[in-house]
Amino acid sequence: VQLQASGGGRVQSGGSLRLACAASGGNLRYYGIGWFRQAPGKEREGVACISSSDSSTHYADSVKGRFTISRDNAKNTVYLEMNSLQAEDAAVYYCAADIIADTLRDNFDYWGQGTQVTVSS
Repeated sequence: VQLQASGGGRVQSGGSLRLACAASGGNLRYYGIGWFRQAPGKEREGVACISSSDSSTHYADSVKGRFTISRDNAKNTVYLEMNSLQAEDAAVYYCAADIIADTLRDNFDYWGQGTQVTVSS
């Protein structure tokens, strides 16, 4: 499966963005999908995940209550709705897929290119 992440951009602190992860070559409804981010000089961090088994969702503590991950099976796309963005949310965001992934701790075999999120104060 090939993944294409989009929707990044520059937003003011407190603003919102919606990232999209579109797939080709596979049906995302059968995959666990994770969103990860990496800021300069920092390790990659898992942000949100929707599981392959029951579509349950999991979030990093730093984004709980602000970010929402969801699927649109008709569009073969997974979204990450990001609200109340803060400076520390600025990073390159990546989506990833795996046929058996359920949580952010699992391995993901397929990765998309990143999309940049910049938050200005």
